[in-house]
Amino acid sequence: MQTKIDRGAVNGTVLDETVRALRSAILEGRFRPGDRLVEAELCQLLSISRPSLREALRRLEAERLVDIIPNRGPIVPVLPWSKAQEIYQARNLLEAEAAALAARNALPSDLEEMRGALAAFRHAVEQGNAAGQISHTREFYDSILRSAGNSVIAEIIDGLHARISFLRGMSMSQPGRARASLEEMSAIADAISEGDEQRARKTAAAHVINASRAAAEVYARSGRASYGVKHLATD
Repeated sequence: MQTKIDRGAVNGTVLDETVRALRSAILEGRFRPGDRLVEAELCQLLSISRPSLREALRRLEAERLVDIIPNRGPIVPVLPWSKAQEIYQARNLLEAEAAALAARNALPSDLEEMRGALAAFRHAVEQGNAAGQISHTREFYDSILRSAGNSVIAEIIDGLHARISFLRGMSMSQPGRARASLEEMSAIADAISEGDEQRARKTAAAHVINASRAAAEVYARSGRASYGVKHLATD
């Protein structure tokens, strides 16, 4: 498992940097579902002590990106399609409502922030930067959630963030999906900018449905679809 991991030079403690590096490695698919995370190898790759690594892994366990199994150690959990579908269903409800609320409540500064995140996502798509696509998509949705002004919706989605990002990386690995996402996100931003609540809700829901379909195809192709892949209803 000699996967290259760059702990990077960012502000924060060694522990924070380690969590960030491992999180990125998992979300970008450098560690796959079911992979065992060997502590000795990770300590060497990241140049950290075993106690620091174990604390980082505990943090990732809280995000549900790692399972720490007694007598076996940490592994990257397998997310069954049945659970993934439930996450998409929750996103469909919550993000559609958040987009509608943003269309009602967004300030000019909110719209500027949204457009900035969208421009950054567009650049990541053009460069084929998978990590950038995931991070800038989150920035785009964070701007929508702030514009919506519903703290409960924001808290629920934040609790699902790690698994949403994992699925986002999976769906965007589907050929053509990142560019399709760019078009769909642009349509959401347009509807919000124009204050059209109904169209914002509809375009946001359609975006989640299309992402679900792309992820389902990846699940089926990888053999993880034994749980039964079903798409979200479109009616």
